[in-house]
Amino acid sequence: MTFCLGMAVQDGIVGIADSRVTSGNEIIQAKKVSIFRQSGGSFFVMTSGLRSVRDKALTYFEEALTLQEEPCDRLFKIANLFASQIRRVSAEDREALVESGLKFNMHLLIGGQMLRDPRHVLYLVYPQGNWVEVGQGTPYQIIGSTAYGKPVLDRTLKYEDNLRFALKVGCLAFDSTRISAADVDFPIDVVIYSRADNQLTEHRYHKNDLRDISEWWQDRLRTSVSELPAEWIDHVFMNVLPSAETAKT
Repeated sequence: MTFCLGMAVQDGIVGIADSRVTSGNEIIQAKKVSIFRQSGGSFFVMTSGLRSVRDKALTYFEEALTLQEEPCDRLFKIANLFASQIRRVSAEDREALVESGLKFNMHLLIGGQMLRDPRHVLYLVYPQGNWVEVGQGTPYQIIGSTAYGKPVLDRTLKYEDNLRFALKVGCLAFDSTRISAADVDFPIDVVIYSRADNQLTEHRYHKNDLRDISEWWQDRLRTSVSELPAEWIDHVFMNVLPSAETAKT
């Protein structure tokens, strides 16, 4: 499984991708995010799904990108270009994969800003090649293991938040997923697109880098539960606790 998260906020875009790949009984590390820079723009691509499909589609995309006479001036054109490579790989490999009992599966997150884009954009691309733009109402999208990090993001992240806040929330969403999903783990690759300077930067975090944050978050959760007002459950234990005390004597 995979954890790839893209968050589009007012100040830019934050992407977080784990690097654990499970193949049968083997576990390896492999990068799931790629950064591209063209004249007047930059963007990143994060992927989930079958590794063989991802590698082939990404190779085709990189070649198609270099063969273009003119660079793409809008990010949706980048999404369309990658989508055409997904369909190409699907036409070549889907039948053989299905016959082998495998599902043709590849999702993408593409984020950044090109020369003629009025603002930064984040797209989710499906295995069929169609795509949607991640909007302000729900300013994030997860591909891969989606369930465990979603509650943290739904309760906290807003489009008006800054990049620092988004990165904090994103790392907590990853930590929640890592704790519950055995096939998601460190190291993680973080990409940040800043609207202020139109720069796309990348950083890798290892487990020890965020150990203190993870432990702080876990302790804070337990403390918050202990401090939760309890008047609403007192009547439940009015008859339970005396019985428990009696059983001890």
